[in-house]
Amino acid sequence: MPANKHQPVISLVIPFFNEREVLPECVSRIARVMRALGEPFEVVFVDDGSEDGGADYLIARSAGLPWLRLVRLSRNFGKEAALTAGLAHSQGQAMVILDADLQDPPECLPEMVKRWRQGADVVLMQRRSRAGESWLKRASAHLYYRLLRRLSGARIPADTGDFRLMSRRAVDALLELGERNRYMKGLFAWVGMPTAVLRYDRQPRAAGRSKWNYLGLIGLALEGITSFSVAPLRWAILAGVLAALLGGGYGLWIISKALVFGDVVPGFPSLTALITFLGGIQLLTIGIVGEYVGKTYLESKRRPLYLIRDVIEAEAVGGVQVREPMAAHVRAR
Repeated sequence: MPANKHQPVISLVIPFFNEREVLPECVSRIARVMRALGEPFEVVFVDDGSEDGGADYLIARSAGLPWLRLVRLSRNFGKEAALTAGLAHSQGQAMVILDADLQDPPECLPEMVKRWRQGADVVLMQRRSRAGESWLKRASAHLYYRLLRRLSGARIPADTGDFRLMSRRAVDALLELGERNRYMKGLFAWVGMPTAVLRYDRQPRAAGRSKWNYLGLIGLALEGITSFSVAPLRWAILAGVLAALLGGGYGLWIISKALVFGDVVPGFPSLTALITFLGGIQLLTIGIVGEYVGKTYLESKRRPLYLIRDVIEAEAVGGVQVREPMAAHVRAR
């Protein structure tokens, strides 16, 4: 149904970056699942500054798909910002977040909608298995989610990504959060709301290659920990206390040897080791403090989270319509 004529019940939000190879299958599988479901729907693709022609493909397809809307950001702002833009532009009573690579199968949508109809504001999709991923990535993800859950004040569920269904009131609450440093998994948990959990098997990518490397994943992990916990600062305090105790104890031991046994410090190796140890603790502590100060600095600029180039959707009479960007870009309040 045309999104500009009929209010959709279900909105699918799909941020993507350089995923041209997988978009044809993504569009066809979503269309097949949603038509079988029988609910009025829309699909909001968010182009996060792609350079591989993915947006051009969707523009060409949108003339024949009245339920498809394309939101193009002015440049690459990152997945968290693109996801926020998609949620802000969705019109449904329930929003489903999906990755374009189809690792999270759209065939799960009917059961998700069923749980929402039964009263859940949030339907979490928990990974039972992760096909197509290395043992290192699976093991590190397993440990990270459990560490984050232990450290965070928000009860961030383990083994869950962005794949989930959220009701309109849950999304409206989420969009009230105007912070720039957005770790969406944590924000989803912070909002709360009645939640149902479904388990599923994650699939290999349908096409293309992941745009995430290990450095990017480590950065995202640090973003999650520092966005929802001050535990690293407390660890830095603890490390400083332990270093001081060790240094003081070592100094007393050297004095005791000199007074009781007449031993004189033989040279500089022990002193060098101690200075190196303390220097490492200091640099680590400065780095941790700097991470939090940097977040405060970025928040203080009060820049928009994202800027929109244009919004493209089909017209009821055929062709496509290009609209000007929406005024709201989730600004700090």
